[in-house]
Amino acid sequence: MAAHNTANEYRMAKFYFDSKAYTDAARTLEGVLAEEPTNLSVRMLLARSYFHSAQLRRAEAELLRILEADPAEDYARLMLGRTLERQGRTEEARPHLRLAAAMTGETV
Repeated sequence: MAAHNTANEYRMAKFYFDSKAYTDAARTLEGVLAEEPTNLSVRMLLARSYFHSAQLRRAEAELLRILEADPAEDYARLMLGRTLERQGRTEEARPHLRLAAAMTGETV
Protein backbone atom coordinates (compact mmCIF):
# COMPACT_ATOMS: atom_id res chain seq x y z
CA MET A 1 0.00 0.00 0.00
CA ALA A 2 2.90 2.38 0.69
CA ALA A 3 4.11 2.11 -2.92
CA HIS A 4 0.65 3.12 -4.14
CA ASN A 5 0.65 6.16 -1.86
CA THR A 6 4.19 7.04 -2.92
CA ALA A 7 3.18 6.86 -6.59
CA ASN A 8 0.20 9.12 -5.91
CA GLU A 9 2.39 11.56 -4.00
CA TYR A 10 4.87 11.63 -6.89
CA ARG A 11 2.05 12.32 -9.37
CA MET A 12 0.81 15.14 -7.13
CA ALA A 13 4.33 16.58 -6.88
CA LYS A 14 4.66 16.44 -10.68
CA PHE A 15 1.32 18.25 -10.98
CA TYR A 16 2.56 20.95 -8.57
CA PHE A 17 5.83 21.27 -10.50
CA ASP A 18 4.06 21.51 -13.86
CA SER A 19 1.76 24.15 -12.32
CA LYS A 20 4.83 26.12 -11.20
CA ALA A 21 3.95 25.54 -7.52
CA TYR A 22 7.57 24.65 -6.86
CA THR A 23 7.51 24.96 -3.07
CA ASP A 24 4.51 22.60 -2.87
CA ALA A 25 6.26 20.20 -5.25
CA ALA A 26 9.39 20.23 -3.09
CA ARG A 27 7.45 19.63 0.10
CA THR A 28 5.64 16.67 -1.46
CA LEU A 29 8.80 15.25 -3.01
CA GLU A 30 10.62 15.36 0.33
CA GLY A 31 8.07 12.82 1.59
CA VAL A 32 8.43 10.67 -1.52
CA LEU A 33 12.21 10.74 -1.20
CA ALA A 34 11.98 9.61 2.43
CA GLU A 35 10.24 6.48 1.13
CA GLU A 36 12.53 6.03 -1.91
CA PRO A 37 15.93 7.57 -1.04
CA THR A 38 17.75 5.93 -3.96
CA ASN A 39 15.30 7.08 -6.64
CA LEU A 40 17.32 9.54 -8.73
CA SER A 41 14.28 10.68 -10.74
CA VAL A 42 12.57 11.80 -7.55
CA ARG A 43 15.78 13.45 -6.36
CA MET A 44 16.18 15.29 -9.69
CA LEU A 45 12.64 16.65 -9.61
CA LEU A 46 13.23 17.71 -6.01
CA ALA A 47 16.44 19.51 -7.02
CA ARG A 48 14.60 21.25 -9.87
CA SER A 49 11.80 22.25 -7.49
CA TYR A 50 14.33 23.70 -5.07
CA PHE A 51 16.09 25.54 -7.92
CA HIS A 52 12.87 27.09 -9.23
CA SER A 53 11.75 28.11 -5.73
CA ALA A 54 15.16 29.74 -5.08
CA GLN A 55 16.15 27.21 -2.40
CA LEU A 56 19.57 27.12 -4.01
CA ARG A 57 21.58 25.51 -1.20
CA ARG A 58 19.06 22.66 -1.04
CA ALA A 59 19.16 22.31 -4.83
CA GLU A 60 22.95 22.18 -4.70
CA ALA A 61 22.91 19.47 -2.02
CA GLU A 62 20.47 17.28 -3.99
CA LEU A 63 22.41 17.73 -7.23
CA LEU A 64 25.65 16.74 -5.49
CA ARG A 65 23.92 13.58 -4.19
CA ILE A 66 22.75 12.75 -7.72
CA LEU A 67 26.24 13.26 -9.13
CA GLU A 68 27.75 11.15 -6.38
CA ALA A 69 25.46 8.29 -7.42
CA ASP A 70 25.76 8.94 -11.17
CA PRO A 71 28.70 11.17 -12.21
CA ALA A 72 27.64 10.91 -15.88
CA GLU A 73 24.23 12.55 -15.24
CA ASP A 74 24.71 15.50 -17.59
CA TYR A 75 21.50 17.35 -16.68
CA ALA A 76 22.39 17.28 -12.97
CA ARG A 77 25.82 18.64 -13.90
CA LEU A 78 24.21 21.48 -15.90
CA MET A 79 21.74 22.23 -13.10
CA LEU A 80 24.56 22.30 -10.55
CA GLY A 81 26.45 24.81 -12.69
CA ARG A 82 23.38 27.00 -13.00
CA THR A 83 22.62 26.69 -9.29
CA LEU A 84 26.15 27.82 -8.42
CA GLU A 85 25.87 30.71 -10.91
CA ARG A 86 22.64 31.90 -9.29
CA GLN A 87 24.48 31.97 -5.98
CA GLY A 88 27.18 34.18 -7.51
CA ARG A 89 29.72 31.34 -7.45
CA THR A 90 30.73 31.68 -11.11
CA GLU A 91 34.21 30.20 -10.74
CA GLU A 92 32.80 27.06 -9.08
CA ALA A 93 30.08 26.83 -11.72
CA ARG A 94 32.35 27.01 -14.76
CA PRO A 95 33.84 23.47 -14.66
CA HIS A 96 30.39 21.92 -14.17
CA LEU A 97 28.95 23.87 -17.10
CA ARG A 98 31.91 22.96 -19.31
CA LEU A 99 31.64 19.29 -18.42
CA ALA A 100 27.88 19.28 -19.06
CA ALA A 101 28.47 20.91 -22.44
CA ALA A 102 31.14 18.35 -23.32
CA MET A 103 28.83 15.51 -22.28
CA THR A 104 25.98 16.74 -24.47
CA GLY A 105 27.97 18.16 -27.38
CA GLU A 106 26.81 21.72 -26.64
CA THR A 107 29.06 24.76 -26.62
CA VAL A 108 29.53 26.96 -23.55
